[in-house]
Amino acid sequence: MAILSKEEAKKILEKVISFSKADGCTVSLNGNDRGNIRYARNSVSTAGENSNIVLGVQSYFGKKSGSATINEFDDASLEKVVRRAEELAKLAPENPEFMEPLPQQNYGPESKTFSDATAKITPEYRAQAAADSINPAAAKEITAAGYLEDSRGFSAMMTSKGLFAYNKSTNVDFTVTMRTNDGTGSGWAAADLNDVSKLNAADVSKIAIDKSLMSRNAKAIEPGKYTVILEPSAGADLIRLMLNMNARQADEGRSFLSKKGGGTKLGEKLVDERVNIYTDPWHEEVPASPWTGDGLARKKMDLIRNGTVANLIYDRYWASQKNVEPVPFPGNAIMDGGNASLEDMIKDTKKGVLVTRFWYIRPVDPQTLLYTGLTRDGTFYIENGKIKHPIKNFRFNESPIIMLNNLETLGQQKRAVTSEGGTALYIPYMKIRDFTFSSLSDAV
Repeated sequence: MAILSKEEAKKILEKVISFSKADGCTVSLNGNDRGNIRYARNSVSTAGENSNIVLGVQSYFGKKSGSATINEFDDASLEKVVRRAEELAKLAPENPEFMEPLPQQNYGPESKTFSDATAKITPEYRAQAAADSINPAAAKEITAAGYLEDSRGFSAMMTSKGLFAYNKSTNVDFTVTMRTNDGTGSGWAAADLNDVSKLNAADVSKIAIDKSLMSRNAKAIEPGKYTVILEPSAGADLIRLMLNMNARQADEGRSFLSKKGGGTKLGEKLVDERVNIYTDPWHEEVPASPWTGDGLARKKMDLIRNGTVANLIYDRYWASQKNVEPVPFPGNAIMDGGNASLEDMIKDTKKGVLVTRFWYIRPVDPQTLLYTGLTRDGTFYIENGKIKHPIKNFRFNESPIIMLNNLETLGQQKRAVTSEGGTALYIPYMKIRDFTFSSLSDAV
Protein backbone atom coordinates (compact mmCIF):
# COMPACT_ATOMS: atom_id res chain seq x y z
CA MET A 1 0.00 0.00 0.00
CA ALA A 2 3.00 2.32 0.33
CA ILE A 3 2.73 3.57 -3.25
CA LEU A 4 -0.69 5.05 -3.99
CA SER A 5 -1.72 6.41 -7.36
CA LYS A 6 -2.77 10.03 -7.73
CA GLU A 7 -6.43 8.99 -7.78
CA GLU A 8 -6.10 6.72 -4.71
CA ALA A 9 -4.33 9.42 -2.70
CA LYS A 10 -6.88 12.06 -3.72
CA LYS A 11 -9.77 9.86 -2.62
CA ILE A 12 -8.32 9.39 0.89
CA LEU A 13 -7.47 13.08 1.26
CA GLU A 14 -10.95 14.19 0.19
CA LYS A 15 -12.48 11.88 2.79
CA VAL A 16 -10.27 13.32 5.53
CA ILE A 17 -11.13 16.89 4.53
CA SER A 18 -14.83 15.98 4.68
CA PHE A 19 -14.47 15.05 8.37
CA SER A 20 -13.09 18.48 9.33
CA LYS A 21 -15.09 20.75 11.65
CA ALA A 22 -12.31 23.27 12.15
CA ASP A 23 -11.90 26.62 10.38
CA GLY A 24 -9.71 24.70 7.95
CA CYS A 25 -7.09 22.02 7.63
CA THR A 26 -4.15 20.69 5.64
CA VAL A 27 -3.75 16.95 5.08
CA SER A 28 -0.56 15.23 3.89
CA LEU A 29 -0.10 11.64 2.77
CA ASN A 30 3.35 10.12 2.27
CA GLY A 31 4.34 6.55 1.42
CA ASN A 32 7.64 4.83 0.75
CA ASP A 33 9.09 1.41 -0.02
CA ARG A 34 12.81 1.08 0.76
CA GLY A 35 15.39 -1.63 0.24
CA ASN A 36 19.04 -1.77 1.27
CA ILE A 37 22.19 -3.83 1.49
CA ARG A 38 25.23 -3.09 3.64
CA TYR A 39 28.64 -4.72 3.53
CA ALA A 40 31.90 -4.36 5.46
CA ARG A 41 35.15 -6.33 5.66
CA ASN A 42 34.28 -7.75 2.22
CA SER A 43 31.13 -9.41 3.51
CA VAL A 44 27.45 -8.49 3.50
CA SER A 45 26.36 -7.63 7.03
CA THR A 46 22.73 -6.56 6.67
CA ALA A 47 20.02 -6.38 4.03
CA GLY A 48 16.34 -5.60 4.21
CA GLU A 49 13.21 -3.90 2.98
CA ASN A 50 10.59 -1.78 4.69
CA SER A 51 7.35 -0.12 3.70
CA ASN A 52 5.46 2.69 5.38
CA ILE A 53 2.65 5.14 4.74
CA VAL A 54 1.66 8.01 7.02
CA LEU A 55 -1.19 10.50 6.99
CA GLY A 56 -0.86 13.81 8.81
CA VAL A 57 -3.57 16.35 9.64
CA GLN A 58 -3.11 19.96 10.70
CA SER A 59 -6.33 21.64 11.84
CA TYR A 60 -6.70 25.28 12.82
CA PHE A 61 -9.08 27.64 14.59
CA GLY A 62 -8.04 31.20 13.96
CA LYS A 63 -4.29 31.27 14.62
CA LYS A 64 -4.36 28.17 16.80
CA SER A 65 -3.34 24.91 15.15
CA GLY A 66 -2.80 21.28 16.10
CA SER A 67 -1.36 18.26 14.28
CA ALA A 68 -1.84 14.51 14.48
CA THR A 69 -0.67 11.53 12.39
CA ILE A 70 -1.90 8.00 11.75
CA ASN A 71 -1.14 4.98 9.57
CA GLU A 72 -4.59 3.37 9.59
CA PHE A 73 -7.00 4.22 6.79
CA ASP A 74 -10.46 2.91 7.64
CA ASP A 75 -13.12 5.60 8.01
CA ALA A 76 -13.19 5.44 11.80
CA SER A 77 -9.43 5.92 12.05
CA LEU A 78 -9.44 8.80 9.57
CA GLU A 79 -12.14 10.60 11.51
CA LYS A 80 -10.31 9.91 14.77
CA VAL A 81 -7.10 11.58 13.59
CA VAL A 82 -9.05 14.66 12.43
CA ARG A 83 -10.79 14.96 15.81
CA ARG A 84 -7.43 14.59 17.59
CA ALA A 85 -5.86 17.39 15.52
CA GLU A 86 -8.86 19.62 16.31
CA GLU A 87 -8.62 18.89 20.03
CA LEU A 88 -4.95 19.83 20.05
CA ALA A 89 -5.64 22.99 18.05
CA LYS A 90 -8.13 24.19 20.65
CA LEU A 91 -5.55 23.67 23.40
CA ALA A 92 -2.69 25.36 21.55
CA PRO A 93 -1.63 29.00 22.03
CA GLU A 94 -2.07 31.36 19.12
CA ASN A 95 0.77 31.41 16.62
CA PRO A 96 1.32 35.02 15.47
CA GLU A 97 3.08 33.74 12.34
CA PHE A 98 0.40 31.23 11.35
CA MET A 99 -0.52 31.23 7.67
CA GLU A 100 -3.76 29.78 6.38
CA PRO A 101 -3.53 26.88 3.91
CA LEU A 102 -2.97 27.65 0.25
CA PRO A 103 -5.61 27.40 -2.47
CA GLN A 104 -4.88 25.43 -5.66
CA GLN A 105 -1.49 26.19 -7.24
CA ASN A 106 -0.16 25.74 -10.77
CA TYR A 107 2.62 23.15 -10.59
CA GLY A 108 3.39 22.91 -14.29
CA PRO A 109 4.40 19.59 -15.91
CA GLU A 110 5.32 16.51 -13.89
CA SER A 111 8.95 16.33 -12.84
CA LYS A 112 10.97 13.28 -13.88
CA THR A 113 11.61 12.21 -10.30
CA PHE A 114 10.26 8.69 -10.84
CA SER A 115 12.05 5.85 -12.65
CA ASP A 116 10.37 2.52 -13.39
CA ALA A 117 13.77 0.82 -13.38
CA THR A 118 14.51 2.01 -9.84
CA ALA A 119 11.02 1.07 -8.66
CA LYS A 120 11.67 -2.51 -9.84
CA ILE A 121 14.96 -3.08 -7.98
CA THR A 122 15.07 -6.55 -6.42
CA PRO A 123 17.11 -8.11 -3.59
CA GLU A 124 19.03 -9.97 -6.30
CA TYR A 125 20.05 -6.65 -7.86
CA ARG A 126 21.34 -5.37 -4.53
CA ALA A 127 23.28 -8.57 -3.89
CA GLN A 128 24.90 -8.36 -7.34
CA ALA A 129 25.86 -4.71 -6.75
CA ALA A 130 27.58 -5.73 -3.50
CA ALA A 131 29.37 -8.60 -5.26
CA ASP A 132 30.51 -6.25 -8.05
CA SER A 133 32.12 -4.12 -5.36
CA ILE A 134 33.49 -6.77 -3.00
CA ASN A 135 35.02 -9.22 -5.50
CA PRO A 136 37.36 -6.83 -7.36
CA ALA A 137 38.41 -5.31 -4.03
CA ALA A 138 39.30 -8.67 -2.50
CA ALA A 139 41.26 -9.61 -5.63
CA LYS A 140 43.54 -6.60 -5.04
CA GLU A 141 43.93 -7.09 -1.26
CA ILE A 142 41.55 -4.27 -0.49
CA THR A 143 38.76 -4.25 2.08
CA ALA A 144 35.43 -2.88 0.88
CA ALA A 145 32.68 -1.26 2.95
CA GLY A 146 29.58 0.03 1.23
CA TYR A 147 25.88 0.74 1.37
CA LEU A 148 23.19 0.73 -1.30
CA GLU A 149 19.71 2.02 -0.55
CA ASP A 150 16.86 2.37 -3.02
CA SER A 151 13.43 3.87 -2.52
CA ARG A 152 10.18 4.49 -4.34
CA GLY A 153 7.46 6.62 -2.90
CA PHE A 154 4.92 9.40 -3.25
CA SER A 155 3.86 12.59 -1.53
CA ALA A 156 0.40 14.12 -1.68
CA MET A 157 -1.38 16.93 0.11
CA MET A 158 -4.75 18.65 0.13
CA THR A 159 -6.10 21.73 1.88
CA SER A 160 -9.58 22.85 2.80
CA LYS A 161 -8.96 25.82 0.47
CA GLY A 162 -8.98 23.52 -2.57
CA LEU A 163 -5.30 22.71 -3.09
CA PHE A 164 -4.27 19.24 -4.23
CA ALA A 165 -0.69 18.22 -5.01
CA TYR A 166 0.87 14.87 -5.87
CA ASN A 167 4.35 13.69 -6.80
CA LYS A 168 6.02 10.31 -6.93
CA SER A 169 9.76 9.70 -6.89
CA THR A 170 12.51 7.12 -6.81
CA ASN A 171 16.10 7.25 -5.63
CA VAL A 172 19.11 4.98 -5.40
CA ASP A 173 22.11 5.93 -3.26
CA PHE A 174 25.33 3.92 -3.47
CA THR A 175 28.49 4.74 -1.52
CA VAL A 176 31.65 2.71 -1.00
CA THR A 177 34.92 3.12 0.87
CA MET A 178 37.94 0.99 -0.03
CA ARG A 179 40.86 0.47 2.38
CA THR A 180 44.11 -1.24 1.47
CA ASN A 181 44.79 -4.21 3.72
CA ASP A 182 48.06 -2.64 4.94
CA GLY A 183 45.98 0.23 6.36
CA THR A 184 47.81 3.02 4.52
CA GLY A 185 45.43 3.77 1.66
CA SER A 186 41.78 4.79 1.45
CA GLY A 187 39.51 5.59 -1.48
CA TRP A 188 35.87 6.59 -1.80
CA ALA A 189 33.26 6.95 -4.50
CA ALA A 190 29.49 7.32 -4.60
CA ALA A 191 26.47 7.75 -6.83
CA ASP A 192 23.10 9.31 -6.03
CA LEU A 193 20.51 8.91 -8.80
CA ASN A 194 16.81 8.79 -9.53
CA ASP A 195 17.31 6.29 -12.35
CA VAL A 196 19.20 3.11 -11.43
CA SER A 197 19.90 2.36 -15.11
CA LYS A 198 22.58 5.07 -14.85
CA LEU A 199 24.33 3.20 -12.01
CA ASN A 200 27.18 0.75 -12.54
CA ALA A 201 28.32 -0.43 -9.09
CA ALA A 202 31.48 -2.00 -10.54
CA ASP A 203 32.55 1.28 -12.18
CA VAL A 204 31.88 3.29 -9.01
CA SER A 205 33.81 0.73 -6.97
CA LYS A 206 36.75 0.81 -9.39
CA ILE A 207 37.13 4.55 -8.77
CA ALA A 208 37.37 3.91 -5.02
CA ILE A 209 39.74 0.93 -5.52
CA ASP A 210 42.09 2.96 -7.72
CA LYS A 211 42.13 5.83 -5.23
CA SER A 212 42.87 3.52 -2.31
CA LEU A 213 45.86 2.05 -4.15
CA MET A 214 47.08 5.49 -5.22
CA SER A 215 46.79 6.89 -1.68
CA ARG A 216 49.06 4.36 0.06
CA ASN A 217 51.97 5.69 2.12
CA ALA A 218 50.93 9.33 1.94
CA LYS A 219 53.54 12.02 2.55
CA ALA A 220 53.12 15.08 4.72
CA ILE A 221 53.39 18.52 3.18
CA GLU A 222 53.21 21.84 5.00
CA PRO A 223 49.79 23.40 5.61
CA GLY A 224 49.15 26.70 3.87
CA LYS A 225 47.36 28.20 0.89
CA TYR A 226 47.27 25.92 -2.14
CA THR A 227 45.70 25.77 -5.56
CA VAL A 228 43.16 22.95 -5.26
CA ILE A 229 41.11 20.90 -7.67
CA LEU A 230 37.86 19.97 -5.97
CA GLU A 231 35.98 16.95 -7.25
CA PRO A 232 32.20 17.61 -7.40
CA SER A 233 31.44 15.96 -4.04
CA ALA A 234 34.06 18.13 -2.33
CA GLY A 235 32.86 21.29 -4.04
CA ALA A 236 29.21 20.47 -3.34
CA ASP A 237 29.91 20.11 0.38
CA LEU A 238 30.86 23.79 0.45
CA ILE A 239 28.41 25.08 -2.17
CA ARG A 240 25.45 23.59 -0.26
CA LEU A 241 26.37 25.74 2.73
CA MET A 242 25.51 28.91 0.83
CA LEU A 243 22.14 27.67 -0.44
CA ASN A 244 20.30 28.75 2.72
CA MET A 245 19.64 32.13 1.12
CA ASN A 246 16.93 32.94 3.65
CA ALA A 247 15.54 36.46 3.29
CA ARG A 248 14.42 36.75 6.91
CA GLN A 249 17.84 35.86 8.27
CA ALA A 250 19.40 38.39 5.89
CA ASP A 251 16.89 41.11 6.83
CA GLU A 252 17.49 40.48 10.54
CA GLY A 253 21.28 40.69 10.22
CA ARG A 254 21.90 36.99 10.91
CA SER A 255 23.28 35.91 7.55
CA PHE A 256 26.20 36.16 5.15
CA LEU A 257 23.68 37.96 2.93
CA SER A 258 23.14 40.75 5.48
CA LYS A 259 24.61 44.17 4.77
CA LYS A 260 26.35 46.16 7.47
CA GLY A 261 24.00 48.82 8.70
CA GLY A 262 20.91 46.99 7.44
CA GLY A 263 19.48 45.57 4.28
CA THR A 264 20.52 42.58 2.22
CA LYS A 265 22.96 41.83 -0.58
CA LEU A 266 20.20 41.04 -3.08
CA GLY A 267 21.34 42.38 -6.46
CA GLU A 268 24.96 42.74 -5.33
CA LYS A 269 27.99 40.93 -6.73
CA LEU A 270 29.03 38.23 -4.26
CA VAL A 271 31.42 35.91 -6.12
CA ASP A 272 33.28 35.52 -9.43
CA GLU A 273 31.13 36.58 -12.38
CA ARG A 274 31.49 33.13 -13.96
CA VAL A 275 29.43 31.62 -11.13
CA ASN A 276 25.83 30.82 -12.06
CA ILE A 277 23.72 28.74 -9.66
CA TYR A 278 20.04 28.09 -10.27
CA THR A 279 17.23 25.73 -9.32
CA ASP A 280 15.01 23.86 -11.74
CA PRO A 281 12.58 21.10 -10.62
CA TRP A 282 12.47 19.73 -14.18
CA HIS A 283 16.24 19.38 -14.66
CA GLU A 284 17.10 16.05 -16.32
CA GLU A 285 20.00 15.14 -14.01
CA VAL A 286 18.64 16.33 -10.66
CA PRO A 287 14.83 16.45 -10.92
CA ALA A 288 12.91 17.60 -7.84
CA SER A 289 9.33 17.83 -6.66
CA PRO A 290 7.57 20.83 -8.25
CA TRP A 291 6.10 21.81 -4.87
CA THR A 292 7.28 22.32 -1.30
CA GLY A 293 5.96 20.83 1.93
CA ASP A 294 3.35 23.56 2.35
CA GLY A 295 2.18 23.22 -1.25
CA LEU A 296 3.95 26.28 -2.66
CA ALA A 297 4.79 25.83 -6.35
CA ARG A 298 8.46 25.74 -7.29
CA LYS A 299 9.82 27.20 -10.51
CA LYS A 300 13.06 27.47 -12.44
CA MET A 301 14.88 30.35 -10.77
CA ASP A 302 18.34 31.90 -10.55
CA LEU A 303 20.00 32.00 -7.14
CA ILE A 304 23.26 33.53 -8.30
CA ARG A 305 23.64 34.91 -11.82
CA ASN A 306 26.97 36.23 -13.13
CA GLY A 307 28.25 36.24 -9.55
CA THR A 308 25.36 38.42 -8.33
CA VAL A 309 22.69 37.45 -5.78
CA ALA A 310 19.59 37.03 -7.94
CA ASN A 311 16.97 35.85 -5.44
CA LEU A 312 16.43 35.28 -1.75
CA ILE A 313 14.12 32.65 -0.25
CA TYR A 314 10.92 34.07 1.29
CA ASP A 315 8.64 31.80 3.28
CA ARG A 316 4.98 32.76 3.15
CA TYR A 317 4.96 34.59 6.48
CA TRP A 318 8.03 36.71 5.80
CA ALA A 319 6.80 37.45 2.28
CA SER A 320 3.55 38.75 3.79
CA GLN A 321 5.52 41.02 6.14
CA LYS A 322 7.63 42.40 3.30
CA ASN A 323 4.74 42.64 0.83
CA VAL A 324 6.47 40.43 -1.74
CA GLU A 325 5.64 37.12 -3.40
CA PRO A 326 6.78 33.98 -1.53
CA VAL A 327 9.91 32.32 -2.94
CA PRO A 328 10.04 28.59 -2.11
CA PHE A 329 13.14 26.79 -0.87
CA PRO A 330 14.72 25.00 -3.85
CA GLY A 331 14.58 21.22 -4.22
CA ASN A 332 17.84 21.15 -6.16
CA ALA A 333 20.72 23.36 -7.25
CA ILE A 334 22.63 23.40 -10.52
CA MET A 335 25.95 25.22 -10.97
CA ASP A 336 27.05 25.94 -14.51
CA GLY A 337 30.37 24.39 -15.46
CA GLY A 338 32.84 24.39 -18.32
CA ASN A 339 34.33 21.91 -20.76
CA ALA A 340 37.50 20.94 -18.89
CA SER A 341 37.80 17.33 -17.71
CA LEU A 342 39.53 16.39 -14.48
CA GLU A 343 42.52 15.24 -16.54
CA ASP A 344 42.63 18.61 -18.33
CA MET A 345 42.61 20.48 -15.03
CA ILE A 346 45.42 18.34 -13.59
CA LYS A 347 47.55 18.85 -16.73
CA ASP A 348 47.06 22.62 -16.41
CA THR A 349 48.23 22.74 -12.77
CA LYS A 350 51.86 23.48 -11.94
CA LYS A 351 51.52 22.90 -8.20
CA GLY A 352 48.34 21.99 -6.36
CA VAL A 353 46.24 19.53 -4.39
CA LEU A 354 43.50 17.21 -5.68
CA VAL A 355 40.70 16.70 -3.12
CA THR A 356 38.30 13.77 -3.39
CA ARG A 357 35.95 14.87 -0.62
CA PHE A 358 35.54 16.59 2.75
CA TRP A 359 33.96 15.45 5.99
CA TYR A 360 33.26 16.62 9.57
CA ILE A 361 32.44 20.12 8.33
CA ARG A 362 31.52 22.55 11.10
CA PRO A 363 30.68 26.30 11.18
CA VAL A 364 33.17 28.84 12.48
CA ASP A 365 31.51 32.16 11.57
CA PRO A 366 27.99 32.14 10.04
CA GLN A 367 28.17 35.76 8.90
CA THR A 368 31.23 35.17 6.72
CA LEU A 369 30.23 31.55 6.06
CA LEU A 370 33.62 30.38 7.36
CA TYR A 371 33.76 26.61 7.91
CA THR A 372 36.33 24.07 9.01
CA GLY A 373 36.60 20.41 8.08
CA LEU A 374 38.94 17.67 6.86
CA THR A 375 39.92 16.03 3.61
CA ARG A 376 39.68 12.23 3.35
CA ASP A 377 39.75 9.14 1.13
CA GLY A 378 42.18 10.36 -1.50
CA THR A 379 44.19 13.61 -1.31
CA PHE A 380 47.01 14.02 -3.82
CA TYR A 381 49.84 16.45 -4.61
CA ILE A 382 50.01 17.72 -8.20
CA GLU A 383 53.27 18.93 -9.73
CA ASN A 384 53.92 19.97 -13.33
CA GLY A 385 50.62 18.66 -14.59
CA LYS A 386 50.77 15.21 -12.98
CA ILE A 387 49.73 13.59 -9.72
CA LYS A 388 53.10 13.19 -8.03
CA HIS A 389 52.17 11.37 -4.80
CA PRO A 390 49.46 10.99 -2.15
CA ILE A 391 49.55 13.40 0.77
CA LYS A 392 48.33 13.25 4.34
CA ASN A 393 44.95 14.75 5.03
CA PHE A 394 44.48 18.41 5.92
CA ARG A 395 42.14 20.43 8.08
CA PHE A 396 40.79 23.36 6.11
CA ASN A 397 39.40 26.74 7.15
CA GLU A 398 37.53 28.24 4.23
CA SER A 399 34.38 30.05 3.17
CA PRO A 400 32.54 29.10 -0.04
CA ILE A 401 32.21 32.83 -0.71
CA ILE A 402 35.98 33.35 -0.61
CA MET A 403 36.44 30.11 -2.52
CA LEU A 404 34.19 31.25 -5.37
CA ASN A 405 36.04 34.56 -5.54
CA ASN A 406 39.29 32.62 -6.05
CA LEU A 407 37.93 30.57 -8.91
CA GLU A 408 40.39 29.68 -11.67
CA THR A 409 38.65 27.01 -13.78
CA LEU A 410 35.20 25.47 -14.01
CA GLY A 411 35.15 21.89 -15.28
CA GLN A 412 32.56 19.38 -16.35
CA GLN A 413 29.42 18.95 -14.22
CA LYS A 414 28.42 15.87 -12.27
CA ARG A 415 25.62 14.92 -9.86
CA ALA A 416 27.33 15.17 -6.50
CA VAL A 417 27.00 13.23 -3.25
CA THR A 418 27.61 15.36 -0.16
CA SER A 419 28.65 14.26 3.32
CA GLU A 420 25.33 15.46 4.78
CA GLY A 421 22.89 14.48 2.02
CA GLY A 422 19.92 16.80 1.45
CA THR A 423 19.38 18.97 -1.63
CA ALA A 424 20.39 17.33 -4.92
CA LEU A 425 23.33 19.18 -6.51
CA TYR A 426 24.74 19.20 -10.03
CA ILE A 427 28.21 20.68 -9.61
CA PRO A 428 31.32 21.07 -11.79
CA TYR A 429 34.90 20.17 -11.00
CA MET A 430 36.49 23.38 -9.74
CA LYS A 431 40.03 24.68 -9.65
CA ILE A 432 40.51 27.20 -6.85
CA ARG A 433 43.57 29.26 -5.90
CA ASP A 434 44.66 30.11 -2.34
CA PHE A 435 42.53 27.50 -0.60
CA THR A 436 43.43 27.51 3.11
CA PHE A 437 44.70 24.32 4.73
CA SER A 438 45.35 25.13 8.39
CA SER A 439 46.86 21.91 9.80
CA LEU A 440 47.67 18.26 9.09
CA SER A 441 45.64 15.19 10.05
CA ASP A 442 47.27 11.78 10.51
CA ALA A 443 44.02 9.91 9.88
CA VAL A 444 44.00 7.75 6.75
